[in-house]
Amino acid sequence: MSMFKEVADIKTSDQLHLPVPDAKFETVVAKPSEMQKEMVQELSKRAAKIHSGAVDASEDNMLCVTNDGRKIGLDVRLMNPMLPDDPNSKLNTCVRNVLQIWEDGKEQKLTQLLFCDLSTPKNDGNFNVYDDIRKKLVAAGVPENEVEFIHNADTEAKKAALFSKVRSGDVRILLGSTAKMGAGTNVQQRLAAVHHLDVGWKPSDMTQRNGRIIRQGNQNKQVQIYNYVTEGTFDSYLFQTLENKQRFISQIMTSKSPVRSCDDVDEQALSYAEIKALCAGNPLIKEKMDLDVQVAKLKVLKADHQSQKFRLEDKLLTKFPADIQETTAYITGLKSDAELAAVHPQEKEGFCGITIKGMTYDEKKTAGERLLLACSELPNSEEKVIGSYRGFELSLRFDTYHSEYQALLKGQRKYSVALGKDPLGCIIRLDNSLNNFPERITSAENELATLKQQQAAAQIEVEKPFPQEEELAEKSARLAELNAQLDADEKHEPEQGEEEKADEPRRPSVLAALEEKSDKAEPVKLFKSYLDKDGDAR
Repeated sequence: MSMFKEVADIKTSDQLHLPVPDAKFETVVAKPSEMQKEMVQELSKRAAKIHSGAVDASEDNMLCVTNDGRKIGLDVRLMNPMLPDDPNSKLNTCVRNVLQIWEDGKEQKLTQLLFCDLSTPKNDGNFNVYDDIRKKLVAAGVPENEVEFIHNADTEAKKAALFSKVRSGDVRILLGSTAKMGAGTNVQQRLAAVHHLDVGWKPSDMTQRNGRIIRQGNQNKQVQIYNYVTEGTFDSYLFQTLENKQRFISQIMTSKSPVRSCDDVDEQALSYAEIKALCAGNPLIKEKMDLDVQVAKLKVLKADHQSQKFRLEDKLLTKFPADIQETTAYITGLKSDAELAAVHPQEKEGFCGITIKGMTYDEKKTAGERLLLACSELPNSEEKVIGSYRGFELSLRFDTYHSEYQALLKGQRKYSVALGKDPLGCIIRLDNSLNNFPERITSAENELATLKQQQAAAQIEVEKPFPQEEELAEKSARLAELNAQLDADEKHEPEQGEEEKADEPRRPSVLAALEEKSDKAEPVKLFKSYLDKDGDAR
């Protein structure tokens, strides 16, 4: 840091004392809905599957989980637009705050900025946060021409015209992302508040956002900066990540000169051992150092081997028998359900009918429409029985893991079917699920054969000894011998007055140097701690 400051002149805001408004930071914490809680729990299951390697990275990965976590924290409708709008979400809380400030600042035409990097408007008909906010603001009485998106200003000329309207107060609420509304947005004249609906990945993102309002030329003496977070979601993780990044940046980019040191214990010990070996000139120390590393590595390998052995023993005792029994029962259930589906076949050209909430529907499209209507009538994400189809019990649920509505057909076993938006397509999906029993049975029988092969392989593997046991024993014995020898050498003290032979120059050592120094009468210097103002010995 000292070297860096020799070539860099750092001037921060606490040195410049620029005439900027005082900012009041407020964190608005929204309580999560039950749906949000359930969806966050499903994210942890996804992460566990990814960590265990059960999911291919092309299907799901930690970046997707993190992105979905950000979406859930912002608004669950980003996962599925059919989900209900929670009136207590941070999005609706933000809208209420914006409306209050808009109402209070009518006379001065005070303006506000809303930052949101997720769910920017694409004009493709899909749900997005920007259109939802504008629709609610306009419905509450805000003139439509006073709410604008930075994304509509797609040229420099349009952007300059938009910024001019914000400065004059003709546009009083401007929504945008960090990339488009961060650096270079000079609209601070009437800005009274900035709202952060989500958090950026870099500390510089938040600095640029806040820099739009904490800026010279703002006519307001005091301004508000709101950070919106949803409790129990990824929002806290994102803020913690940002804080960790900001901590080391602040240690460098600061007007003060903090004393900072960081020592790696292992590095320090190794460095000391090397110096000791060079000074003492004892080859045994170098051999001991090498053996320390080798024995430590072998012990780690043995511990890993033991852990793997214990895991295999546990699998042989509990997991494999239970999995084999469960798979066998599953195959029996599949075969029974295949017979049930064969007894209730679907007519090729017609429709065998479906029963939903006590009513039987014989027309396929009407049946599909009633099925989708039943989805919208579900009170929560829990499974609810609604009728029967082709001899199977029919129930519905909302799957928070995949953010989709599912139908479940229950015979001896349950079979989930993802439902789409097309009524006819939903019925076809139900039929497809009941027509693929041969494939299910074949797959389950292959899985059972694989389990039995794994059980046999584990039985062979668990009986194998640690392959490097002999090497570990030899090196551990040699290390113990070296430790004993070096300990004896260290305790041995040369006799006082022993004269050196002229033809055998004495090898310098650390112990001899210390003894020679102790023979000289030197004035004792008192230890002075940085706490000892008067130099008193402590």
